[in-house]
Amino acid sequence: MQVLVFGQLKEITGSDSINVPAAASTEELVAWLAVTYPAMAGLKYLVAVDKEIVQENTMLKEENTIALLPPYAGG
Repeated sequence: MQVLVFGQLKEITGSDSINVPAAASTEELVAWLAVTYPAMAGLKYLVAVDKEIVQENTMLKEENTIALLPPYAGG
């Protein structure tokens, strides 16, 4: 599963795109990321699935486009 990474999260992972073992849900994905990249465990970031930010646990499919977005400020 390909995951796009932006901002400070890119610095943590060392790449703008990472391969993740198939995750059944966004909750499972976030748990895997926290173990694989411990610096991400305490960070707040948004998960987007197919260009839509998801607020609750969402089921994933291999063909989904997933992006991790750092918090942003502005207005």
